[in-house]
Amino acid sequence: MRLEDCIRDGTYVLRAELPGVDPEKDIEVTVAKGVLTISAHRHEETEGKHRSEFRYGAFARSITLPERADQDHIRASYDKGVLEVVVTLKDQVSEKAQKRIPVTMRKHITPT
Repeated sequence: MRLEDCIRDGTYVLRAELPGVDPEKDIEVTVAKGVLTISAHRHEETEGKHRSEFRYGAFARSITLPERADQDHIRASYDKGVLEVVVTLKDQVSEKAQKRIPVTMRKHITPT
């Protein structure tokens, strides 16, 4: 499967060419540990003797997501043979924002 990707308007967009598949039955999109995997299966429907140069069977691609990818906010849609996966990117400023640690007085901290 051929892919293209880009970062657009604070999101990571991945597009995959997947013509001839039923998106509800034949495509699976999963994510784990920063890796997005697209799996698909194209079924061969034959009647009698024929010639075909199409590729059939199961195939998959795994793509490492950008560092700021928010794995909890991923959407996928399929239209005219193209699967589009959109991943929200976390705001860099909020990730690197300074965090204040409260200091207590006269209290011994027991190591855990």
